[in-house]
Amino acid sequence: MFEQLRQIDTAFRHIKRFTLVMVSACVLVSGFALYRGYALSEQAADTIYILHNGKVLEASRSSRRENIPVEARDHVRTFHDLFFGLDPDEESIRERLSRALYLADASAKQHYDNLRESGYYARMVSSNISQTIEADSIRIDTGHYPYRFTYTGTQHITRRTSVTIRRLVTQGTLRHTARTDQNPHGLLIEEWATLENHTVNTLKRK
Repeated sequence: MFEQLRQIDTAFRHIKRFTLVMVSACVLVSGFALYRGYALSEQAADTIYILHNGKVLEASRSSRRENIPVEARDHVRTFHDLFFGLDPDEESIRERLSRALYLADASAKQHYDNLRESGYYARMVSSNISQTIEADSIRIDTGHYPYRFTYTGTQHITRRTSVTIRRLVTQGTLRHTARTDQNPHGLLIEEWATLENHTVNTLKRK
Protein backbone atom coordinates (compact mmCIF):
# COMPACT_ATOMS: atom_id res chain seq x y z
CA MET A 1 0.00 0.00 0.00
CA PHE A 2 2.84 2.37 0.90
CA GLU A 3 4.49 1.51 -2.40
CA GLN A 4 1.30 2.52 -4.24
CA LEU A 5 1.13 5.79 -2.30
CA ARG A 6 4.74 6.56 -3.17
CA GLN A 7 4.03 5.83 -6.82
CA ILE A 8 0.92 8.09 -6.71
CA ASP A 9 2.95 10.87 -5.01
CA THR A 10 5.74 10.55 -7.58
CA ALA A 11 3.25 10.62 -10.45
CA PHE A 12 1.55 13.68 -8.92
CA ARG A 13 4.89 15.51 -8.68
CA HIS A 14 5.66 14.67 -12.30
CA ILE A 15 2.24 15.91 -13.40
CA LYS A 16 2.71 19.07 -11.33
CA ARG A 17 6.12 19.78 -12.89
CA PHE A 18 4.79 19.04 -16.36
CA THR A 19 1.83 21.38 -15.78
CA LEU A 20 4.08 24.17 -14.53
CA VAL A 21 6.35 23.77 -17.56
CA MET A 22 3.39 23.85 -19.93
CA VAL A 23 1.84 26.90 -18.25
CA SER A 24 5.19 28.73 -18.32
CA ALA A 25 5.65 27.84 -21.99
CA CYS A 26 2.14 29.07 -22.80
CA VAL A 27 2.78 32.36 -20.97
CA LEU A 28 6.05 32.87 -22.83
CA VAL A 29 4.52 32.05 -26.21
CA SER A 30 1.53 34.31 -25.52
CA GLY A 31 3.78 37.16 -24.40
CA PHE A 32 5.98 36.80 -27.49
CA ALA A 33 2.91 36.69 -29.73
CA LEU A 34 1.51 39.85 -28.14
CA TYR A 35 4.87 41.63 -28.49
CA ARG A 36 5.27 40.64 -32.13
CA GLY A 37 1.68 41.53 -32.89
CA TYR A 38 2.12 44.99 -31.37
CA ALA A 39 5.39 45.52 -33.24
CA LEU A 40 3.82 44.46 -36.54
CA SER A 41 0.81 46.74 -35.96
CA GLU A 42 3.15 49.66 -35.26
CA GLN A 43 5.11 48.86 -38.41
CA ALA A 44 1.93 48.64 -40.43
CA ALA A 45 0.76 51.98 -39.05
CA ASP A 46 4.04 53.57 -40.18
CA THR A 47 3.63 52.23 -43.71
CA ILE A 48 1.72 54.44 -46.12
CA TYR A 49 0.64 53.43 -49.61
CA ILE A 50 0.46 56.13 -52.28
CA LEU A 51 -1.35 55.76 -55.59
CA HIS A 52 0.67 57.50 -58.30
CA ASN A 53 -0.13 57.18 -62.00
CA GLY A 54 -1.98 53.94 -61.36
CA LYS A 55 0.90 52.42 -59.39
CA VAL A 56 0.90 51.72 -55.66
CA LEU A 57 4.03 53.05 -53.97
CA GLU A 58 5.06 52.31 -50.40
CA ALA A 59 6.26 55.08 -48.11
CA SER A 60 7.28 55.17 -44.47
CA ARG A 61 5.95 57.59 -41.90
CA SER A 62 8.30 59.18 -39.38
CA SER A 63 7.61 61.20 -36.25
CA ARG A 64 7.57 64.97 -36.38
CA ARG A 65 10.52 65.17 -33.99
CA GLU A 66 12.68 63.32 -36.54
CA ASN A 67 11.61 65.76 -39.26
CA ILE A 68 12.06 69.00 -37.31
CA PRO A 69 15.58 69.87 -38.60
CA VAL A 70 14.55 69.27 -42.22
CA GLU A 71 11.21 71.07 -41.93
CA ALA A 72 12.73 73.97 -40.00
CA ARG A 73 15.45 74.56 -42.61
CA ASP A 74 12.91 74.40 -45.44
CA HIS A 75 10.58 76.78 -43.59
CA VAL A 76 13.36 79.35 -43.10
CA ARG A 77 14.58 78.93 -46.69
CA THR A 78 11.08 79.31 -48.12
CA PHE A 79 10.40 82.44 -46.09
CA HIS A 80 13.60 84.15 -47.28
CA ASP A 81 13.04 83.07 -50.89
CA LEU A 82 9.56 84.60 -50.82
CA PHE A 83 10.56 87.75 -48.94
CA PHE A 84 13.70 88.59 -50.94
CA GLY A 85 13.18 86.87 -54.30
CA LEU A 86 11.17 89.54 -56.10
CA ASP A 87 10.56 90.73 -59.65
CA PRO A 88 9.50 94.22 -60.74
CA ASP A 89 5.80 93.43 -60.81
CA GLU A 90 3.41 94.87 -58.23
CA GLU A 91 1.05 91.87 -58.26
CA SER A 92 3.90 89.37 -57.98
CA ILE A 93 5.51 91.32 -55.12
CA ARG A 94 2.21 91.53 -53.25
CA GLU A 95 1.48 87.82 -53.73
CA ARG A 96 4.94 86.61 -52.65
CA LEU A 97 5.13 88.88 -49.61
CA SER A 98 1.63 87.85 -48.57
CA ARG A 99 2.73 84.19 -48.65
CA ALA A 100 5.92 85.04 -46.75
CA LEU A 101 4.04 86.82 -43.95
CA TYR A 102 2.01 83.68 -43.24
CA LEU A 103 5.31 82.07 -42.17
CA ALA A 104 6.39 84.74 -39.66
CA ASP A 105 5.04 86.98 -36.94
CA ALA A 106 4.79 90.76 -36.61
CA SER A 107 8.57 91.19 -36.70
CA ALA A 108 8.55 90.35 -40.42
CA LYS A 109 5.41 92.47 -40.99
CA GLN A 110 7.21 95.45 -39.40
CA HIS A 111 10.19 94.95 -41.72
CA TYR A 112 7.84 94.81 -44.73
CA ASP A 113 5.97 97.95 -43.62
CA ASN A 114 9.22 99.87 -43.24
CA LEU A 115 10.35 98.93 -46.76
CA ARG A 116 6.95 99.72 -48.27
CA GLU A 117 6.68 103.10 -46.54
CA SER A 118 10.19 104.02 -47.69
CA GLY A 119 9.13 103.38 -51.30
CA TYR A 120 11.45 100.39 -51.74
CA TYR A 121 8.98 98.24 -53.67
CA ALA A 122 7.74 101.17 -55.78
CA ARG A 123 11.35 101.87 -56.84
CA MET A 124 11.80 98.20 -57.74
CA VAL A 125 8.86 98.38 -60.12
CA SER A 126 9.67 101.78 -61.62
CA SER A 127 13.35 100.92 -62.14
CA ASN A 128 12.77 97.29 -63.27
CA ILE A 129 14.92 95.86 -60.46
CA SER A 130 14.92 92.13 -59.83
CA GLN A 131 16.10 90.37 -56.66
CA THR A 132 17.16 86.77 -56.11
CA ILE A 133 18.61 85.13 -53.03
CA GLU A 134 20.54 81.91 -52.46
CA ALA A 135 20.93 80.30 -49.05
CA ASP A 136 24.58 79.71 -48.13
CA SER A 137 23.82 78.16 -44.75
CA ILE A 138 20.88 77.69 -42.39
CA ARG A 139 21.76 76.74 -38.83
CA ILE A 140 18.97 75.49 -36.57
CA ASP A 141 19.40 74.82 -32.84
CA THR A 142 16.82 72.11 -32.14
CA GLY A 143 18.26 71.43 -28.71
CA HIS A 144 16.23 74.24 -27.16
CA TYR A 145 12.67 75.40 -27.80
CA PRO A 146 11.77 77.72 -29.40
CA TYR A 147 14.39 76.77 -32.00
CA ARG A 148 16.86 79.55 -32.79
CA PHE A 149 18.10 79.86 -36.37
CA THR A 150 20.69 81.84 -38.29
CA TYR A 151 20.28 82.32 -42.04
CA THR A 152 23.19 83.34 -44.28
CA GLY A 153 22.52 84.08 -47.93
CA THR A 154 23.78 85.84 -51.02
CA GLN A 155 21.46 88.35 -52.62
CA HIS A 156 21.70 89.46 -56.26
CA ILE A 157 20.05 92.77 -57.16
CA THR A 158 19.85 93.14 -60.92
CA ARG A 159 19.47 96.61 -62.43
CA ARG A 160 19.60 97.70 -66.06
CA THR A 161 23.35 98.36 -66.01
CA SER A 162 24.67 96.42 -63.01
CA VAL A 163 24.30 93.49 -60.64
CA THR A 164 24.87 94.14 -56.95
CA ILE A 165 25.88 91.20 -54.78
CA ARG A 166 25.00 91.52 -51.10
CA ARG A 167 25.60 89.35 -48.06
CA LEU A 168 22.54 88.82 -45.88
CA VAL A 169 22.53 87.35 -42.36
CA THR A 170 19.34 87.12 -40.33
CA GLN A 171 18.30 85.36 -37.15
CA GLY A 172 15.14 84.50 -35.29
CA THR A 173 13.30 81.73 -33.50
CA LEU A 174 10.82 79.09 -34.61
CA ARG A 175 7.81 77.86 -32.67
CA HIS A 176 5.20 75.24 -33.48
CA THR A 177 1.81 76.27 -34.79
CA ALA A 178 -1.04 74.62 -36.66
CA ARG A 179 -0.35 73.23 -40.13
CA THR A 180 -2.39 75.02 -42.80
CA ASP A 181 -2.35 75.35 -46.59
CA GLN A 182 -0.51 78.66 -46.14
CA ASN A 183 1.88 77.21 -43.53
CA PRO A 184 2.39 73.50 -44.32
CA HIS A 185 5.34 73.05 -41.93
CA GLY A 186 3.37 74.26 -38.93
CA LEU A 187 6.21 76.57 -37.81
CA LEU A 188 6.23 80.32 -37.21
CA ILE A 189 9.25 82.63 -37.37
CA GLU A 190 9.46 85.02 -34.43
CA GLU A 191 11.88 87.78 -33.37
CA TRP A 192 13.19 87.99 -36.93
CA ALA A 193 16.05 90.47 -37.27
CA THR A 194 18.74 91.34 -39.80
CA LEU A 195 22.30 91.04 -38.51
CA GLU A 196 24.14 91.89 -41.73
CA ASN A 197 23.07 93.29 -45.09
CA HIS A 198 25.98 94.82 -46.96
CA THR A 199 27.30 95.00 -50.50
CA VAL A 200 30.04 92.52 -51.39
CA ASN A 201 30.55 93.42 -55.03
CA THR A 202 28.98 95.29 -57.95
CA LEU A 203 29.34 93.98 -61.50
CA LYS A 204 28.60 95.87 -64.68
CA ARG A 205 26.23 94.27 -67.13
CA LYS A 206 27.19 94.09 -70.78
